[in-house]
Amino acid sequence: MTAALLELQRLEVSYGGIRAVKGIDLTVADGEMVCLIGANGAGKTSALKAIAGLLPVARDSVRFAGEPIGGRPAFELVRRGLALVPEGRGVFSQLSVDENLAMGAYSRRDRAGVRADHERVLALFPRLKERHRQLAGTLSGGEQQMLAIGRALLSKPRLLLLDEPSMGLAPRVVARIFEVIGEIARQGVTVLVVEQNARLALETCNKGYVMESGLITLFGDARALLGNDAVRKAYLGE
Repeated sequence: MTAALLELQRLEVSYGGIRAVKGIDLTVADGEMVCLIGANGAGKTSALKAIAGLLPVARDSVRFAGEPIGGRPAFELVRRGLALVPEGRGVFSQLSVDENLAMGAYSRRDRAGVRADHERVLALFPRLKERHRQLAGTLSGGEQQMLAIGRALLSKPRLLLLDEPSMGLAPRVVARIFEVIGEIARQGVTVLVVEQNARLALETCNKGYVMESGLITLFGDARALLGNDAVRKAYLGE
């Protein structure tokens, strides 16, 4: 059995007196591609931010590579091999494409490895190679999403967290983004993606979790969830 890379155990996330995440369990095995789907306000983004060290949680509620990481700062988790591509992309608009990618590698000292990974990212996203000196703020939404993913890859992650990578993008661009996410997974990076496009997420991933009102209500093989009547009615428009 493949070992768990990420484990959430009774994870809770609160904003003031509001519990956004109400004690969920979730596991991502090393090498898996897992999706977390659900409606707006379900708590998906809060869970992802908690994993990435951007929201306070109990120490033992998040384990990465067998070690508790709850409460550790985000910059430390990046060095451990955990990278987040945030909702809204968060590119540095006044920096060039190349400069944004370099920011992703800020914690690395292996210059040869960084150069190799930089070229790998440009091979995955040829549009970024064409625009490598262009300011990130002048890119299209799809190109900015490519840049945000590429910047995360420059940190050399073991686990890549993606928050709504399809948001605001044309269907053709979304299809290409998910093709590349699949290729990233095949190259050995474990992936956890939060996504409102439930059909695309479940068609792409190995395993899926459904989140409603801060709770996990369903989980299992992604293909099985595609055939689940409740999922089809609530999230697939059938």
